[in-house]
Amino acid sequence: MSAFIISLPALERNALILRDVADAAGCRIALALKGFSCWPCFEALSPWLDGCCASGLWEARLARRRFGKHVLTYSPGHAPEEIAELAEISSHLDFNSLTQWSRFREEVMRHPRFVSGELKCGLRVNPQCSTGHTPIYDPCAPGSRLGVTPDMMQGADLSGISGLHFHTLCEQGADDLAVTMEAVERHFGHLLSRPEISWLNMGGGHWITKPDYDRKLLAALIRRIRERYGVEVWLEPGEAAAIHTGVLRCRVLDLFSAEGVNHAILDVSASAHMPDTLEMPYRPDVFQIAGDASLRSAQQPAVRLEGESYALAGKAGEKAYTYRLGAPTCLAGDRLGDYSFAEPLAVGDELVFDDMAHYTMVKTTFFNGVRHPDIAVQRKDGSVETVRRFSYEDFEARLG
Repeated sequence: MSAFIISLPALERNALILRDVADAAGCRIALALKGFSCWPCFEALSPWLDGCCASGLWEARLARRRFGKHVLTYSPGHAPEEIAELAEISSHLDFNSLTQWSRFREEVMRHPRFVSGELKCGLRVNPQCSTGHTPIYDPCAPGSRLGVTPDMMQGADLSGISGLHFHTLCEQGADDLAVTMEAVERHFGHLLSRPEISWLNMGGGHWITKPDYDRKLLAALIRRIRERYGVEVWLEPGEAAAIHTGVLRCRVLDLFSAEGVNHAILDVSASAHMPDTLEMPYRPDVFQIAGDASLRSAQQPAVRLEGESYALAGKAGEKAYTYRLGAPTCLAGDRLGDYSFAEPLAVGDELVFDDMAHYTMVKTTFFNGVRHPDIAVQRKDGSVETVRRFSYEDFEARLG
C-alpha cells in the first residue's frame, strides 16, 4: 500500500540549520503550517523553532495545541466569528487589508491579550516587487489581492498596528530577498522607522536549507534591518523545514502498451496526492527499488529502508525501459510523466517519489475514492511507524 514516510532525523537536520541561521541573524523563525503540518513530526522541529505561522483558525488551533510557542496568524480574509478565538490563541494577528483592520480593530484592541501586549497586530504589505518565475505563486502580480500597496497606505490610520508583514518569495534565494527588501524599504521604510512599529515579518519562500543558499547574506541582511529600524524580524519558511525529508512510496497496479506508449498505472494520484506536480508544474525524482544492487545511483531518496537499493529513474529513453506513470483516476491528465528505468517494471513493484513531505499531505484529497496513502515516520534507529492509516469510513465521512 502507498505511504508518505517522513524522516524525523532529516527534519531535525533542517531545523538545526534554521536555528543556526536564526541565532546568526538574531531573528525568529516559525514553521509555516501551510507547507508542512504533519503534527506527529513536530517533536523534531519544536525544540529548535520559535513557533508556527498559521493561515487561519484551524492551523492556529493546531499550532497552539500540538506545537506551542508563538502562533503567527495571517489570512487574506478573517471571518468575524473567528476573531475572538484568533485573538485568544495568536501571538501575532496580521490583516491583509486596511478594510479588515478597520472592521475588527476595536474588537481586537479591547481584547485583554492585546491590552497586556501578549497579542500584536500587523498589516501585510505588497512591495510590488516580483522576483519569482511561476505566476500562480506571485503575490506581487498586477491586481494582486494579497497585501496593501504603497498607494493604498497613503494617509492610512495605523493605530494599533505594531508590525508589517510581506511575503513575496517562493523557493528562492537570499539575493531575491535582498531585491525585495530594497522595494520594501523604498515604499514602507518610513513606516518601519515609526517608533510604534516594533517587528517585521519577512514571510516564507526562503530556501534556507538548500546547500547552495547564501545564509551569510541572509543573516547580514536581517542584522542590517534590525539595526536600522530597531525591529524584531520573523521568517516563516515552510518548504525549508521539510525539504528532502520525506518520500511517497507506491505500487505498480498495471502495465500495458497503447499506441506505442508503455503505461504504468500506480496506486497514487498526482491530482490527489502530489497536486503541485500539476499546478506548478514540476517533475519529481522517482527511484526504482533495484533488484541488482550494482544499479544503485549516487543520488538517493530522502528516506531509505534497510536492505533496499535505489536507482534514480531517467528521462524518457535515457535508460532501457520507458514508462508513462499514471494514476488510477478517471482524470486523463492525472499522470506524472515519462520515466525510464534500468530494469523492467512488474506489477507489484514499488516506486519511490522523492521529496514529498512539503505541500503534499496538506493538500491531499479523496478524489475518485482513491485510497489515501498512509502517513508514517522514520525514527533515528531506522524503524518506521505508521501514525495514520486512512479507511473507507474517512472517505464516507468526508461529505456527510
